[in-house]
Amino acid sequence: MTVQPVPSAAAPSPDFESPDDVARAFAEHGYIADRRLATTTFVMSRLAKPLLLEGPAGVGKTELAKTLAAATGRRLLRLQCYEGQDETKALYEWDYGKQLLYTQILRDKAAELLQDTDSLADAVDKIAGADSAFFNERFLAPRPLLEAVRSEEPVVLLVDEVDRADEALEAVLLEMLAEYQVSVPEIGTFVAKYAPYVVLTSNNTRDLSAALKRRCLHLFLEYPDADRELEILRSKDTGLDDAAAQRLVQIVRGLRGLDLRKAPSISETIDWARTLAVLGVSELDAQVLGDTVSVVAKYERDVQRSREALPRLVDPNATVPASLDHGHPHGPGHTHAHGSHTHGGHTHDHDHEDDGPRVRAAKDTPGRHDDSFGARGGPADAPAAPREVRSGQGARSFAANRGGARRRPV
Repeated sequence: MTVQPVPSAAAPSPDFESPDDVARAFAEHGYIADRRLATTTFVMSRLAKPLLLEGPAGVGKTELAKTLAAATGRRLLRLQCYEGQDETKALYEWDYGKQLLYTQILRDKAAELLQDTDSLADAVDKIAGADSAFFNERFLAPRPLLEAVRSEEPVVLLVDEVDRADEALEAVLLEMLAEYQVSVPEIGTFVAKYAPYVVLTSNNTRDLSAALKRRCLHLFLEYPDADRELEILRSKDTGLDDAAAQRLVQIVRGLRGLDLRKAPSISETIDWARTLAVLGVSELDAQVLGDTVSVVAKYERDVQRSREALPRLVDPNATVPASLDHGHPHGPGHTHAHGSHTHGGHTHDHDHEDDGPRVRAAKDTPGRHDDSFGARGGPADAPAAPREVRSGQGARSFAANRGGARRRPV
């Protein structure tokens, strides 16, 4: 069976009249698009070209494809890319189990077909002539790319995180992206009845090939400015009052300025707002934000850095005493740098963990005791006989007094 290719995919009636129409339709479905994004989406819909969206995770790339499907009423087909993915998971594969079942059922019919053959070569030729019975659309298992081409209705095809797939899969995508068609060697070439809207997303974990980029419109999405992020937060009806939402947006933007392994995404900002609303929070402070910061910080190091920065982000004029608890357990190997504090008139410096020898040496300096200090066993008013103090003797004595065991000086 051979599928005759169509000269080119037909274009359905336009879904949008202008970029403003795109922005309005997206806003109705809770997606706040700026002018640049709305314009690019409009051009993509009119030129029937794939759109490649690149940028950090969580800026709305995948959500754009979902919103595009919802706004146009098209069915969404999604190909989630991953390392080691092969073409059978993207294009199609043969249903071998079904083919084998049919072979068993038709075994008697196959015997009738071969009963008139006189040689092995004749039998092989007869079987080869019946190949099309088992290699046709009945046994073809379409995957997202082929399904998008074979669809009788216009669809939105999302190729998500294409940068995670191997470069070999990019080559498989080229035919689809350029001509909206898929070739099946055993059958022929399928061409889309209606050109699908194709959206590819990339988190920039690796560079994509020039051949793939050449076939696509391109747009780099960054985190939105404060006003648009606040507008997005309002559109999601998180339950957080407006004043607290404004403060939260500024705090999240401050966290993104830290050296974090993963910056907070827009969707995580929304989750944080909903978390605070559930807790009944109306006034943001460092304590409640520190207790819930793991909603947006997904790694322990990020959580710690975020908690340390939150007092300053909540109140830029706040000062946090160095002696205050950090709010985290002190595990093995934990190092402090807390300045100094005073006990009983003596100042103890904690800038370094190995300050013990220096403190002990300071106790042995001349003049530490007044003139009434006498020799061992003598009267209090008898001055001690002067004697030479060797280097390190005070340190050894101090260690002996504390632990009861003498150590060699290092």
